[in-house]
Amino acid sequence: MRIAIMQPYFLPYIGYFQLIAAVDTFIVYDNIKYTKKGWINRNRFLLNGVDATFSLPVKKDFDSKSIVERELAADFDRRKLLGQFRGAYMHAPNFKSVYAFLERLVYCGEQNLFRYLLFSIDETCRHLGIRTRIITSSNVAIDHNLKAQEKVLALCSAMGARTYINAIGGMGLYQKERFLNEGIDLKFIRSEPFKYRQFAGEFVPWLSIVDVLMFNPLDAVQERVNKSYELI
Repeated sequence: MRIAIMQPYFLPYIGYFQLIAAVDTFIVYDNIKYTKKGWINRNRFLLNGVDATFSLPVKKDFDSKSIVERELAADFDRRKLLGQFRGAYMHAPNFKSVYAFLERLVYCGEQNLFRYLLFSIDETCRHLGIRTRIITSSNVAIDHNLKAQEKVLALCSAMGARTYINAIGGMGLYQKERFLNEGIDLKFIRSEPFKYRQFAGEFVPWLSIVDVLMFNPLDAVQERVNKSYELI
């Protein structure tokens, strides 16, 4: 079995979904600390030719609380967020179909931050034709006080994983020998460069999956999710 483990993000770049597609089971962290300055509840999109940030407002609470204990702000204006997407992409070639997809995600009535994010991940995977099993970390029977590499190893062992695949940015965090000692092959996923036409300006990379879908046919995005990467 091949597994990957990541924290949730709101409408992340295509590489996140390539990672999900590359494994049999994808574990989403729900019982790790929410970080204010991270990308859990925000991402980047194209606005007037440059990258800008969109976000989910989160209710103020104790910093020690985990993602699953955090709530969206009571005044979260879903219509305003959709308006940002409309203003940015109304002239994109796939606006109509992608906007309908975004309406389904954004108007999710869940107020819990994690469950809202998980809904968006599940629905985006369904939209992209990804059939990977997705589970939450707290449902795996391990010592959840473990940290970093040791927690990943515990989750892998509990799931019977033979291969663990991590995002390429984590190469400095894990030791292949330590994984091999546990009978697990450690791999990293590296996405192939993906440049496409965004209106008439210079290409802006590393934007949300929203941008990718707005400018590329769905079948082309699905093919790239499943094929345009390598495991190293």
